Amino acid sequence: MDISTRLKQFDAYPKTLEDFRVKTYGGALITGISSIIMFALFLSEFNYYLTTEVHPELFVDTTRHQKLRINIDVYFPNIGCAYLSIDAMDVSGEQQTDLEHNIFKKRYDEKGNPIDTVEKKEELGDKSEEAVKVLNSTLDDKPKCESCYGAETTDHPCCNTCEDVRVAYRKKGWGFHDPDSIEQCKREHWKDTFQQQSNEGCQIYGYIEVSKVAGNFHIAPGKSFQQQHIHVQTIRFGKDGTISLNMHDLQPFGAKQFNVSHNIRSLSFGEPIPGVENPLDGTNVSAEAGSLMYQYFVKIVPTVYKKLSGENVWSNQYSYTKHKRPVRQLSGEHGLPGMFVLYDLSPMLVQYTEKRRSFTHFLTGVCAIIGGVFTVAGLIDSLVYHSARALKKKIELGKTT
Repeated sequence: MDISTRLKQFDAYPKTLEDFRVKTYGGALITGISSIIMFALFLSEFNYYLTTEVHPELFVDTTRHQKLRINIDVYFPNIGCAYLSIDAMDVSGEQQTDLEHNIFKKRYDEKGNPIDTVEKKEELGDKSEEAVKVLNSTLDDKPKCESCYGAETTDHPCCNTCEDVRVAYRKKGWGFHDPDSIEQCKREHWKDTFQQQSNEGCQIYGYIEVSKVAGNFHIAPGKSFQQQHIHVQTIRFGKDGTISLNMHDLQPFGAKQFNVSHNIRSLSFGEPIPGVENPLDGTNVSAEAGSLMYQYFVKIVPTVYKKLSGENVWSNQYSYTKHKRPVRQLSGEHGLPGMFVLYDLSPMLVQYTEKRRSFTHFLTGVCAIIGGVFTVAGLIDSLVYHSARALKKKIELGKTT
C-alpha cells in the first residue's frame, strides 16, 4: 500500500458519489436562508471585532495633588443675574467668594427668552469718550484713587467702583442705604441695573477650579465677603419671614421671597468620559414655596480613561442625594435660599482601559457561526427531506389500497 492510499484513510470527510446525491427545492431554499444568516452574523462579528474593549479596574487614588475642575450650567428662571453670586470653599480653608473668573452669566426675560447683550469691540483709532478717559488715566503719574466715604482702611484706601464701596461698607458693618449718594454707583448706573433685572432669569455657566479635597459651592442671592474670618452673605431676614438683600430699603430691593427654582443643565467634575452620563444633567427643580434651600450631597469617584492612542483623560464620576428645607431664621431653620452642592471624594480610583479585541477570538467566532449554522441547516434539511419522503410513501400506499 503506497503513501497516498494510506493518507486517504485519514480523511474525516468521505465523499459520496454524485449519482447518489439528491438535490431538492427545499434544500436549495434552506441553503439560501442559511447563507444569508451566516453573512449577517459574520458582519455582526466583524463589526464587534472593530470596536474597542473597555476594561474597568479599581485602585487606591494617589492623585491628590491635582486640581478639581467643576463644570456648571444652571438656569434660574426667577432671579436676575445681578442678584446671584457663586462661592466655593473647602475643608482646607480655601475660600473663593463671588466668583467671576471663568464664570459667565446670561440674562433671560420673564418668558424665558435670552436677552441679547452686544459686546463692545474697541477698534483701532477709537476716539470715543470712554477711550479718551482710559488713555488719560494711563498717562497719569499717579493711579486713580477715589473715596470710600469714610470706610477706607490701610489695606484698601481706594474705592474706584461701586462694588469697592459696598465691600468697604460691609467690612465696616455699615448699611448701604442710598446708592444715589455714591458717585461711583451713579456713574455705573448700579441702581438701574438691579431694577431692570428684578423680574428676569439668569443662566450661570462656566467652570471653577478647587483643591482636590472635600468642599462645597453654592449659588445664592446676595454678595458674600469675609469678615473676621467668617463667611458673611448680604441677606437680611425680616420678622415676617421674608428675606431680602441687605443693600437698601428702596423698591424693588425690599423684602421678598426668592424663588430658587432652577434647572441643572449640566454639572460635571473634570473632562467628559466616553459613554458615561452625569446623573444631575437635565434636573429640573420647581420650588413650590419661596426661600427654599436645596442641598445636593455629591460623592465623587476619581476616574481615569486610558485611550488606545495613549492619551489619559482624568475625570470623575459621581452619585448624589438631594435634600430641601425652608429657610426660616426666626424658627431656628438657619441657612440661605439657593442651590448648595456639597461634595466629598472617594479614596478609590476607577480606571478604564481601551484594548483591541483579539483576532483569534474573531476567527473562533466566525468558525462557530459557519459551523453552527451549517450544522443546524443540515439537520433541518434532513428533517424536511425525510418527512417529505415518509409523507409521499403514505400517499402512495393510500392510492394502492
